[in-house]
Amino acid sequence: MREATEWRADRIGSAQRGENPMLMARMRSGFAVIGDTQFLPGYSILLNSDPSVEQLADLDADHRAEFLLDMTLLGAAVQAACGVNRLRRVNFEILGNTMPALHAHVIPRYQWEPEYNRARQALSYGEDVWFAPEHAYTDAKHSELRETITAHLTQLMSATY
Repeated sequence: MREATEWRADRIGSAQRGENPMLMARMRSGFAVIGDTQFLPGYSILLNSDPSVEQLADLDADHRAEFLLDMTLLGAAVQAACGVNRLRRVNFEILGNTMPALHAHVIPRYQWEPEYNRARQALSYGEDVWFAPEHAYTDAKHSELRETITAHLTQLMSATY
């Protein structure tokens, strides 16, 4: 039996094995997962299915287009689930600084965010917010939003693929 949090050490492999509890959907280029933290409700990540791919430029043109399409579909699902009227926008970030495998952050940005943070990257919140226990994903607090994102994403994939 695997450790309950062992999936975090191999997020892509655990998604491939069906063991990643954050998995929302299998997409053409990878896996849509809800973020471990939800201080910006709806924060999600697209994990490329090949863990050996480190950056977008490593993909050929067709796979790059597929990954970017999937990223925007996930963004549209997050936007629909979180409420267009509540959001300022949805940001997309491909960083790769701490997790070397290609992945994209899909970050909803809200009207209610503090002025200082509103015009900056979500990283401007700092580790004290990103890793605060009160913002950690839990089914009790976040499953309804997760299910709504998944439903929108499933619908968008069906209409697109």
